[in-house]
This record gives sequence, C-alpha cells and structure tokens, in this order.
Amino acid sequence: MRRLQSQTGLRSIGIAALLYASVAGAVSLHAAQDVVTPPTSLDNALPPNATGADIFRLACSTCHAIDGSGSPQSVIGFPLPLPDGHDLPDFSDCPTNTAEPFRAWNSIVHGGGPQRGMDRHMPEWQDALSDAQIERVVKHLWTLCTDPRWPRGDMNFPRAFNTEKAFPENETVWTGNFQFQGAKAATNDFVYEHRVKQRAGYEVLVPIGFRQTSAGNAWNRGLGDVEFAVRNVFAASQPHKFIFSAGGAVTLPTGKEEIGLGEGVTVWEPFAMFGKGIGKNGFVQMHGGYMASSNRAKVENSTYLRQAWGYTMAQQRGIGRTWTPMTEVLWSKESHGGKSVVDVVPQMQVSLSKMQHILLSVGASVPVTEREGRHPQFMTYFIWDWFEGGLFEFWK
Repeated sequence: MRRLQSQTGLRSIGIAALLYASVAGAVSLHAAQDVVTPPTSLDNALPPNATGADIFRLACSTCHAIDGSGSPQSVIGFPLPLPDGHDLPDFSDCPTNTAEPFRAWNSIVHGGGPQRGMDRHMPEWQDALSDAQIERVVKHLWTLCTDPRWPRGDMNFPRAFNTEKAFPENETVWTGNFQFQGAKAATNDFVYEHRVKQRAGYEVLVPIGFRQTSAGNAWNRGLGDVEFAVRNVFAASQPHKFIFSAGGAVTLPTGKEEIGLGEGVTVWEPFAMFGKGIGKNGFVQMHGGYMASSNRAKVENSTYLRQAWGYTMAQQRGIGRTWTPMTEVLWSKESHGGKSVVDVVPQMQVSLSKMQHILLSVGASVPVTEREGRHPQFMTYFIWDWFEGGLFEFWK
C-alpha cells in the first residue's frame, strides 16, 4: 500500500511539474494530460486570484512579450514571418488592439489561431483556462493600448442595410437592391470606407444602376449619383457600450436623371448616428439626418430617421460563425406638407470567412405606408473588412 501511495504521489508531482512547465512555455495543457488525469485548469498552477496581467505573464509573454509587442525569433523558437505570411501581432498598437470586439479575442484564445483561420502557433486555451480567466487576460491586453481616444471594437455593431453605424471602419461593401414588380430595377452600390486616426473616417459611394423606364420596356444602365461623406466619433464608452458620431455628406448629380439613374440635383446632408449594446449580444443603432436639395422644384428637402435592432448569435458555444438577425424601421418625410414614408427591412447577416472579415447579408425592404407605386425589394450585401486581411485570406 505504501509503495502504491508513493507511486501515486510521484505521479501527482510529475503531472504538476508538467502543468507548470506548460504554462511557462505557453503551450496547451491538453496534450500534457494522460488518460487517467481529469481536465485540469491553470488554477492549479496560477497564484490564487491571479489577475489578467499574471495570466498573461505566465501563459502568453514568451511569444507576445510583456509589453505585447511580440518577442523576437530568438525567443519564440520558430521562424518569422509565420507560414501564413504574418508576423506576431503588436498589442500595443492601438489600431490593432481596438478594432475587434471581445467575441473575436475570446474566439482566438479559446480555440487558438486555426479557430479564426490564423497560424497554428497560437495554441488553444479552452482546456487550460476558465472563461473567467480568459476574460481577465483579454481585458489586460486591452490596457496595452494606452490612448483612450480609440473606441473599442465592442461598439462596432453589425452593419445594417440603411442605418449607418457610428463606428469608423476600414471596409469595402457591395450592396444590391433588386425590384421584381412593376418597372424592374437593379441598383449596385459600391462603398469604400476608410478610417482616419482615432475617431474620424470618410466614405465614397458609387452607384451603378440597371432599370426599366416602365414595365416591359427596354433596360437602361449607367452611373448614378456619387456620394462623399465624412464622420467623426464624439463620444464612446466601453463600460456603457454606446457610441455617438456625426458628420456630413454631399451627393453630386453624376447620374442620368432622364433615365431614372439620378436626381439631377446636388444634395447636402448633415447626419448623426448612435449605437448602444443591449445585454450581452443585442444592440440598437439609430441614424438620422436632413437632406437639403440644391433645386427644391425637382427634389424637396426631407428629414429621415432610421433604426436597426439586432442580436448576434455564434456557433461553437459562442466562438464560431456568427448569425445576426436584424430589423430596420425607416422613416422619412418631405418638407412642406410631405407625408410620412415608412418601410420595414428584416434581414440576416452571416460571417463567411473564419476571420469573420467577410460577411454576407440578405433581406427585403417592405413598404408600410405610401405604398402606391412602391414595391418590395430584395436586398443583399457583401462586406470585406480589408484591415483584418486580404479577400482570400483566413478562410481555412
């Protein structure tokens, strides 16, 4: 019996030593456990009440360095750049640190690099760290960006079709609107958005349209009215999960008014946007503005208010592909006696790539008021968040 107890004690000491070495070397504990050892948390190797900084120092700093800037090749022991062509991320770089929401950080720490299509050298920690420990270490990483002017990615709520979001983005979007009743039409909007420093950004929208002048007639095609917009974030709060931005746009009469591919006037548009997180995964976004026409005989001035409500769900217990059902309610009214126009737009967004920098959405715009001459439209968009990676990167 004493011999058996001695062997058991030696085995326990050996397992404990192996667990501690795994933490210091920043490798997964999953491979270190034998068939008779139950899943083990790093609580056994970490000091009681370990902070996020403690966990990062013991589990992550070998590769990522204490300041988060990334260790040299001589320390990490494998070649750089990585096989996917990328270097280790620099967590002290605020554009890198603040772009993504907690869900993205949580996915990579839980499932490792391959979870988001990244290199396998980033190990998975879901069998070694508890959810609470992972949250603490992620929030420690956030402190490595020391400039509070950068809004965090948790205020980067999913994009709706019409309700502009307040978070400044680096992305390219193609949106298609298709009308199949009455005079058929297909409008393709190509949008380029570019963030400028901490809180500003600009946007260029180029529409290309295909439409019939009346039902059954020949199709016309051409460029529509091009729009330029700028915006700036004026308030953002990570603890309260809200963001407020405002800006302005100008739409130029570059289209062909005579064939229905433009308004034939210049339009100036001051606007504001607001986003607020609701609970863990819900959100509401609002976008309102005033459109001032250069020729009110052709196009009357108008006011609009758009709102989008949604909830994001993720596969694989919250770390995989995301699905976001949303509903928009759109209201507009022309000045001087115009009637209120209301549309409802149910829609569903889904992430396509593992990095979730490529997204697809489908929906329909349904007239609620002033329905004469207005028909439902099928809508879809394709987003490429090019700041996160190339169009063909991070898919597998």
